[in-house]
Amino acid sequence: MAIARAPVNGPSLVLADEPTGNLDSATAQEIMALLSELSSAGTTVILVTHEADIAAHARRRVHLRDGRVVRDE
Repeated sequence: MAIARAPVNGPSLVLADEPTGNLDSATAQEIMALLSELSSAGTTVILVTHEADIAAHARRRVHLRDGRVVRDE
């Protein structure tokens, strides 16, 4: 439900912690399309995921291991 409320007030920042967790692949793609639209409209989207295919949507990926940045691409 929170993902549906996110764009309503035109936020400058959206924090998404595993937004596609436990979703089927079609719904996950719909969520990623929504987050992409928000990003294209100027909203900063910070997304946390363990799924490489979801992370591939990002323009920037920061990889953490044991609480430390190990890669920033």
